[in-house]
Amino acid sequence: MSGIAAIGEHGLVAGLAFAGVHVVAVEGPHEARAAWRALPEDVQLVILTPAARAALEEDGVASSNARLWAVMPG
Repeated sequence: MSGIAAIGEHGLVAGLAFAGVHVVAVEGPHEARAAWRALPEDVQLVILTPAARAALEEDGVASSNARLWAVMPG
């Protein structure tokens, strides 16, 4: 498993799988939060789409975890 994951809309994150990134395509805020919580423990960096970041920001999910994260340009 890769130490890098991506969470977001399929069209924005699917191509990252070719670089070995663990891709989790989501369709809404609830799925984005569930995907974050279900990430394997070896994932240390999470790439988020702007919509996925907004979903995680709603309830502070990303800030309550020691993982690094980066947001794709919008």
